[in-house]
Amino acid sequence: MIINKLTYNPQYFILFQIFAITISCLVILISLFLGGRSYGIDKQIPFESGVYSYDTSRIRIHINFYLIAIFFIIFDIESLYLYLWSVTIKIVKLESFIEGILFILTILITLFYLFKMKALDWKYKKI
Repeated sequence: MIINKLTYNPQYFILFQIFAITISCLVILISLFLGGRSYGIDKQIPFESGVYSYDTSRIRIHINFYLIAIFFIIFDIESLYLYLWSVTIKIVKLESFIEGILFILTILITLFYLFKMKALDWKYKKI
């Protein structure tokens, strides 16, 4: 039972935090003194490869790329929840099974709504 005394003692956590901060500051100070410095005109250009820019660096990206990325993230996270739910399907009771089915229905309703609003349509629309 000595492990329980070590894990629930806040003094060890505070000691660990102090030790981690001290080591981090020490490494930063050592790299500050031992690290090399380089100065020159090439350090002021926006590309590290040394190629001078000849045009603006702003690239216009259509909003559909962002929408697809957001939809992907949302449905990817929901699929992660469904995977965790399906792994524990033998343990959960009937109420949890019904909640999982309602969650799947919510995902399907959201997907049908996105199709109805044509949020996944790639055609350019003039407003």
